[in-house]
Amino acid sequence: MYKVMTPGPTQVKENVRMSMVFERENPDIDESFCEFYHETCSMLSKFFNTENEFYILGGEGILGLEAACASLTESGDRVLVIDNGIYGKGFEDFVKMYGGNPVLYTVDYKNTVDVKRLKEYLEKDHDFKYATVVHCDTPSGILNDVESISDLLSEYGIMTVVDSVSASFGNPLSMGNIDILCLGSQKALSAPPGLTMVGVSDRAKEVMYNRKTPIASFYANLSTFRTYYEDKWFPYTMPVYDIYALRTALDNVFDDKDIFERHHRIASAVRKAIVDSGLTLYTESGFSDTVTVFDVPEGISSADIMNIMKDKYNILVAESFDVMAGKVIRIGHMGENCNMSDVFDTLNALENALTELGCDLKCPLGETFMKEIL
Repeated sequence: MYKVMTPGPTQVKENVRMSMVFERENPDIDESFCEFYHETCSMLSKFFNTENEFYILGGEGILGLEAACASLTESGDRVLVIDNGIYGKGFEDFVKMYGGNPVLYTVDYKNTVDVKRLKEYLEKDHDFKYATVVHCDTPSGILNDVESISDLLSEYGIMTVVDSVSASFGNPLSMGNIDILCLGSQKALSAPPGLTMVGVSDRAKEVMYNRKTPIASFYANLSTFRTYYEDKWFPYTMPVYDIYALRTALDNVFDDKDIFERHHRIASAVRKAIVDSGLTLYTESGFSDTVTVFDVPEGISSADIMNIMKDKYNILVAESFDVMAGKVIRIGHMGENCNMSDVFDTLNALENALTELGCDLKCPLGETFMKEIL
């Protein structure tokens, strides 16, 4: 078995895996499951400091992103797509898919969104139904201040859709003025892949329920959950075993009083080791506490680094893709990956791989990490 140190999916704790081995009720018939589901959704509301309702959808995190766009977008709607990363730009496709008119606000992929500059842009043009923004754009490791961004957009009457799949549970976040908050099971929450969780504001519900045209999807239609609890009925069969695993992972998170401080401490130590060794962080500002991304040294192949780490040390890290393919390596330190032992082993393996490939480091990665963390 490999040690999975990628920016998702992450390693899954034993009690989460074991929660899937027990026989469970029929979610279509047994009302006790509807209560369990509702309680689990309420836990999400509590964690993100909101009264807004959450839904758990049967599908990987990207389902939540599409469902948000499908549920809000009508033909011709202008949608502001805040693009400072590959995933940020990716919202453009969903908006187009459902007939909207995406307007890209494209800025530097190495830096977090500057809220003051965004305000200057909005002063000139703010005729948008909603805006999309990514909390942690995982391909680059950029962390955006989505709370401040959503507060700003709300001043102009613009709803906000936030992709926090790769940041939530590792970086602090309150839902606040975010209208649709999209989460995933397989990142810092460290549950199995296959679920997306979506928080929906009353403002977003009102827009969905009072559309001029029907939502052009069934599975990616958030309004189908409108009366699930009152009717004790779901629009499709819920993946009951996955949801029990999710609940156990949520229990783990609530019991972990050190969760955000630990993520920040380990992420900071990883970045310090990377910089002190002479490697270059891809990100210049807005560092996420869930993933570290650094440039592949000149003359070395990202695939060679990954293969040595996998074949010799049984550790999986990740490349990137799209416009960043082959340019960077990504280390996930989120959820169950976010512990000193596994991160130390990963940095040692990385150091050995780079040395084998002819890269001279200024200091040992693992040792530097441990000096910083202790």
